[in-house]
Formats: sequence, C-alpha cells, structure tokens
Amino acid sequence: MAVLLTVIVFVLMLFFLVICHELGHFLASRRAGIVIEEFGIGLWWRLFAIKRGDTTYSVNLIPVGAFVRPVGEDDPTVEGGLASKGPLTRMAVYAAGPLVNIVLALVFITAFFMGVTTTQISGNQGVIVHSVAAGSVAEQAGLQAGDVIVTVDGALMADLGDVGDAVNVDPQVPKSIVIQREGVKLPPVSVLPEYNQERDRYVLGVSISSWLDTVTGVEAGSPLAGSVQPGDTVLQVDGEWVYDRESFSQALEAASSGGEEEFTLLMERIKEDGTLEDFEVTVAAGSVSGGALAGVGVQWVEGAALTEERRSAWEALGESWDFVIHLPSLIKESLPLVRDNPGSALVGPVGAAQLTVEVVKVGGMASVLFLGGFISISLALFNFLPIPPLDGGGILIAASEGLRGGARPFLDVLRRRGSVKAVIAGLRRGQRLPQQAVRFVYLVGTVLMIMLFVGVFYADIARIISGEGFAGL
Repeated sequence: MAVLLTVIVFVLMLFFLVICHELGHFLASRRAGIVIEEFGIGLWWRLFAIKRGDTTYSVNLIPVGAFVRPVGEDDPTVEGGLASKGPLTRMAVYAAGPLVNIVLALVFITAFFMGVTTTQISGNQGVIVHSVAAGSVAEQAGLQAGDVIVTVDGALMADLGDVGDAVNVDPQVPKSIVIQREGVKLPPVSVLPEYNQERDRYVLGVSISSWLDTVTGVEAGSPLAGSVQPGDTVLQVDGEWVYDRESFSQALEAASSGGEEEFTLLMERIKEDGTLEDFEVTVAAGSVSGGALAGVGVQWVEGAALTEERRSAWEALGESWDFVIHLPSLIKESLPLVRDNPGSALVGPVGAAQLTVEVVKVGGMASVLFLGGFISISLALFNFLPIPPLDGGGILIAASEGLRGGARPFLDVLRRRGSVKAVIAGLRRGQRLPQQAVRFVYLVGTVLMIMLFVGVFYADIARIISGEGFAGL
C-alpha cells in the first residue's frame, strides 16, 4: 500500500510539473498576442472540453501530460500564429515553460529544506586532537592525541575551523594554548605556528577530530581490538547520536540491555590522505560494563549539547538556489557514467517512479519534495537541449533566424554605412530559414527523441524486472 501511495504521489507530482510547464508556454503566448487553438490537460482521448474565445480547454483521458497548440506553429503566413512572430518573441515563448520548472524547483527544494531539522552541537568547551604529526611544533610543545584544545590566546575553540583561524592571526607570534587532558586543564603552553607550504597556511601539526570524542586506547585482547583503533571517533550507538560522556554511557546501556545479543557502533576515522571514513562495528552486548566499552578508552569534550534547528525561509532559499545553479555542473561530472552505463544513468517516467519509491523508503515522504524539485529542474534542463522538437530546438532556430536578420545590418555598421538601430531591428525581425529545412530538422529531431524514449523505457523496465535498484539507495 505504501508503494502504491508513493507511485500515486509521483504521478500527481509529475502531472503537476508538466501542466505548469505548458501553462508557462500558454501565458507567454497569450502575452505575445499568439492565438492558442487548444490548451489540453492529459493526453489522447478527449473526455470533455469548453471553448472560451479562440481557445478550447480540454481534459483528456491519460493523466501524464499536457499540451498547448498555438495556431500557425510552423507557418509564418498565419496571422496571430507562433511562426509569424519575431525571433525574440518566439524565444521567450519557448523559454517560458522551462523557466517555470526552474521556479518550481526552487519552491519545492526550499520547502524541503525548511521542513528538515538539522542536528547541531553547541556548548562544547574545546575541540579534540585526533593525532599529532611527528616532529611538529605541537609535538615539541607536548600535545598528545586525545587532548582537548580549550582556548588559543584566550579564545574558546568550539569548531573545527576555529583552531586554524586562531593560528593564522599574527602567526609569527607564539600562541598561548590551554589544553585539557583526561578531564584536567593543564597550564598554558606556548607554541609558535609553522608555515605549511602545501596548504599555504600556518599550522600546529595536529589533526582535529570531526566529532567530540576520540578513542585514546584499545587493550590487546579486548572484544574490539582490531576493529577500533586509537584516533577513531564514535558517532552513533545503535543508531543513537552521542555527544558527551553521559549520552554515550546511556546509549551503551540501552543497546546492551535491549534484549539483542549485539548492536552496532557508527565510527569515523581519518585516513592517511586526510579524508574522513565512516564505518560500522558490531559489538556484543556482553562487551558493555558500567556504561563503558570493555578495553576501550574514550576521551570527550565537556559541555556539549545536542539541539535540533530548522532553517529559516531565507536560509532554505539560499541552499535551494545553490543546489539549482550547481546542478548543471553535477550533470556534467556524471557524463562519464552516462557513457559507461547509460541504462543506469538515464531514467524515464517509469525509472523516476522507481527512484521515488526507493528515496521515500530511505528518507520518508518528505523527501518527495526534494525529488520533485530535482525532477522539475531536470525537465527544464532537458527541454533546453537545442534539439527540435524540444523547447531548446525552437530557441535555437529562432536565434539562428534572428542572427541572420541582424548579420547584414551589423556588417553595414562595420563598414560605417549603417546604425545600431538597424541591427536591433534586424535581430527582432529576423530572416527566415527555409521552411523545408526547418521541417526536416524537426522530423529528424522527433525521430531521435522517439528512439531515446523507447531506449530509456526499455532500460527502466529491464531494471525493474531484474530487481536492480539505484546506487547509493
């Protein structure tokens, strides 16, 4: 039932996006004085229709699309027709549909970000040292893995970037650093930062943990020896986030006394190249004693609290805009995947429905908003492709005719025989491409689109029959 509901939600969402796309074309056409013969919701067999003025508004049987049918779409001799308008007007009409999808993408993704709560750590009195580089100024000053850097020159260190920022303020001056070791604050130590040419920054020679704890020791022969090592950090205990000694102890007690023989720890490790790696460790319930892991020492930063926050409308809009403007570059980076495995990288409506079901299973029904925004911007980018009969193809032909119309006046300007006004008039008026050539290009483009849709539909069905899902879900 949940899968059926998700599919229904997807169909309605896609239907809504396509209707809004065509409504953009419709409103832009009306604004430009183009006569619309029919604005239809749904495809194929007409269920009912009403006529208002020159336009028939129809509702059709198959709820998977919509269409706008202007008069004179490919005949410039028809008065009030699309083809009779100048290049700039036609470009605006063609672009209106994809632009509506971009706006909808911003709305959907903004709503998603506004609804998602983010977990924040606050109140922590310092940051923890994951490791100390051999021969570094930090090692010479006596800093050790597991130490908590509380202050640098009196400023509290509460975030990963705080240490780097503090070190690079007057870096030639020794820094007074207060550390806490095994719960005890030590006297301040003076450390002169050293310049790292590769990073073009001054550094202490320490790696700061991305979390608020670190494993300081693992006894040989203990249950987790070989699975956990000093420098690892604990993120979750049996799915529960831990952020201080008390929450860690309570989560261990709850996991070990829940009736299961084992539970999992979500850990984080800094690899040799400096990147972070998350991994899970299976722990026997009997390995917990007194709210601690047998044979494992863990150092915590004191004072941390876990809070949940929601983004404001402006923050959510900013993140949504950042996602939308960077999506084309993400698609560009994924082109090798399309080339190597097009069946998995390209999806049609059937594949998008399958993807929606899988995303909802992982992220809940709220994730439909984000997926709806992603599909909307994908529709916009696809329709902007310069291939007839897509909107981008119409824009390309209109732009070509505009450039043809402005080319001769522009040459006259270069010869000092014309004016800029004549160039602008030529761009607006354009010079028609041979209609036979335009029809041929549209025919070839339509055949290519049909072949693409058939191929993608076949890949979607084959993926479902084989039981294959989407990577990462």
